[in-house]
Amino acid sequence: MYPLLACSLAGTALLINKFLQFRRVLRQLDRPLEQVEKDPPPVLAPILETLRAGGREKDLSLVGTRQVREMEKGLSWLGLIATIAPLLGLTGTVTGMIKAFMVMAESTTVSPAMLAGGIWEALITTAAGLLIAIPVHIGHHYLEKEADEIAFVMKEITLGLMQRKANGI
Repeated sequence: MYPLLACSLAGTALLINKFLQFRRVLRQLDRPLEQVEKDPPPVLAPILETLRAGGREKDLSLVGTRQVREMEKGLSWLGLIATIAPLLGLTGTVTGMIKAFMVMAESTTVSPAMLAGGIWEALITTAAGLLIAIPVHIGHHYLEKEADEIAFVMKEITLGLMQRKANGI
């Protein structure tokens, strides 16, 4: 159960951290282009520096991809937690059933009460694994979509800034 507890705590912490980070970034990007150019959000600052230094579209793409990758750090851990939590739950199921069968093997008469401990462990760990994995998986999917939205908005802003520079504004 301790590994499941660790998955639960890590998954919850990562979900909250990334949700708040992505919401903050989207709020920072939701400004007029002139404001973004004068006071760029941290996620756009390297792109703006590259643009001001005369970087080409290929350079801007590389810098933008680097920024998106940096922002997405931690999302893969959510995917891992969503994958291993049910497996850890199933491991508890197996150990619980082994305990139940060991009780049966050690006794000539078996009562339901004797088996209940092992079966209880099996059911609790399975449920815990699923109760951890399902919300983490949903949150992971949501955050991936938010990261895609941020990348799209960053690309739109970059194109707008490139047009402004080409037009001498």
